Amino acid sequence: MLYAHVTYESILTRMTDRVNEWARQRGITIDTREGSLIRTALSPAAVELQLMYIELDEVLNESFADTASREFLIRRCAERGITVEEATRAIRQGEFSMDVPLGSRFSLGQLNYVVVEKISAGVFRVECETPGIAGNQESGALIPVDYIDGLEWARLTDVLVPGEDEEAIEHLRQRYFDSLKSQAFGGNITDYREKVNKLPGVGGCKVYPVWNGGGTVKVVIINSLFQRPSPTLVDDVQTALDPVQNQGIGIGIAPIGHIVTVEPVEETQIDIETHLTYQAGWDWAAVKPYIEDTIEQYFLELAKEWDKVEELDPALDPTLIVRISQIDTRLLNLTGILDITGTTLNGAAQNLTLAPNSIPVRGSVADV
Repeated sequence: MLYAHVTYESILTRMTDRVNEWARQRGITIDTREGSLIRTALSPAAVELQLMYIELDEVLNESFADTASREFLIRRCAERGITVEEATRAIRQGEFSMDVPLGSRFSLGQLNYVVVEKISAGVFRVECETPGIAGNQESGALIPVDYIDGLEWARLTDVLVPGEDEEAIEHLRQRYFDSLKSQAFGGNITDYREKVNKLPGVGGCKVYPVWNGGGTVKVVIINSLFQRPSPTLVDDVQTALDPVQNQGIGIGIAPIGHIVTVEPVEETQIDIETHLTYQAGWDWAAVKPYIEDTIEQYFLELAKEWDKVEELDPALDPTLIVRISQIDTRLLNLTGILDITGTTLNGAAQNLTLAPNSIPVRGSVADV
């Protein structure tokens, strides 16, 4: 805090010093000790001045994007045309024993889902009525809110378009600073990245201009759960950018003349073998669930970094590297594991470099 040193005591001392200086210049003496009339009269003003300095600190903090609270950061972002990404509703796949009417409502746990579009016989797109990631999580038997004659069973299965929570404050702050580094304009890489990342269910993307000749653009996407997106989400993004039936004529987000191809990020399964030494009372069966969860968390961290491309030079396309040292370190931090040796990834005792458009997924894990 810039004014943290300006306290009630320091303000009151400065005020009484001024009184003493005024009195000295006139050859008189005024009592400014604690309990004196002057000090008592000045104390309320010193309190108010201290509060004013506290408020000034708040004003300074809210004036700069790196320290602004959510309310004032939103206002600062609005000056650059950046708006908060609102929470979105999950689109799930519902499977039924018969074709159900559009608009039918079903419940699962604490959430309700509404049928919005037919995919095929007995298979529909259903939308969670509650925005956010909660709609991505549960699967299972659906219960109709209203009676549907002839319906024998209903279940909720795949996540077609993941729901997203309202944008986190730090993510918004980073978007603001990113907007200062490179300008989105007329279909450049930054423009594509900004527009694609705003689409529901998209967690990130890589953009490849002129990938198949002049005017062609390839966009590879990952979903907001940082997994391979469903074909439905890929189709939705394709339609939003450049509908397949009318490519290159500017019906979608893409500029006129851009022929856009949307593809999903690929997944590379990684089988892990290692040799563990256990603490007393522990064995493979006891630690295996924790090991699998730890590896999945590491792979999720990598997937979140997949789309961090070098925007100024698309030729520099960094790939993800799954590192044995990271796996060993994380597993050694688990209770029950004393030592770890001989870790291999897909049979090789070396780090695994993935393809440019691939993210890691856990395969088998074994103690050998």
